[in-house]
Amino acid sequence: MWFDSHCHLDATEFSQDLSLVIARAAEQGVSGILIPTVDIHSIDHVIEIVEKWSSMIPYLCFTLGIHPLYTPSALEADIGVLRQYLEKYQHHPQFVGVGEIGLDYFVTNLDSDKQEWFFDEQLKLAKEFDLPVILHVRKSQDQILKRLRKIGLSGGIAHAFNGSHVQANEFLKLNFKLGFGGTLTYERALQIRRLAMDLPIESYVLETDAPDIPPSWLKDSAENLLRNEPLEIPAIAQVFATLRELSLPVVATMNLTNIRAVLPRLDRLMQV
Repeated sequence: MWFDSHCHLDATEFSQDLSLVIARAAEQGVSGILIPTVDIHSIDHVIEIVEKWSSMIPYLCFTLGIHPLYTPSALEADIGVLRQYLEKYQHHPQFVGVGEIGLDYFVTNLDSDKQEWFFDEQLKLAKEFDLPVILHVRKSQDQILKRLRKIGLSGGIAHAFNGSHVQANEFLKLNFKLGFGGTLTYERALQIRRLAMDLPIESYVLETDAPDIPPSWLKDSAENLLRNEPLEIPAIAQVFATLRELSLPVVATMNLTNIRAVLPRLDRLMQV
């Protein structure tokens, strides 16, 4: 089976044809998708999707968090609201962690102090509820590592990882897996491809980040990137398999084993 460890099925890009998107993914053997929330206003919609479509994607699951790109409109009181949601859903079988949270120093107009405050507060919640985290890490690897060490967490996934080998190994030491997706499929993505080839096989999980980060083949005749979908996971995995000189079934097993290892609540769900 295939598992997409990061996919925003609640995005407006899917609002008109979500049933078809899910059906196409299921036809490609995708049995699991993790949907992270991006702000408190998206939570109810994400949970509605999970509960409605689990009959087609049996291991559809979710995490709860406030994304750094959404902190400009977030209020400090939202942390209290998030805490209430964590309390409400902590026993929901398809709830698996805190996310998507993190730091983004690539977008220049973000208030660094504000996003850092929201990140720190959400790390505290993850620690309190003993939950893994789904991290947004963009130009912020060292700052995030510093905060993870200070809080002391139970691991998680560094989504769309694009750091150095040294930084990658530091995340691995903290029980994190590294998310690889569409960027891997571009021949010019030399650093990411080197990471995909060099790190231990226990380091990786596969993702689409749909509707974003489309793989290289999703281009129209004008070279515009098209919408990404979770059905692309097997093809992304094939690129990974080719780089590692592994068979596709081995990569499928690797992906699922690593996801289950880092998300204990998902592992319990899959044992039922």
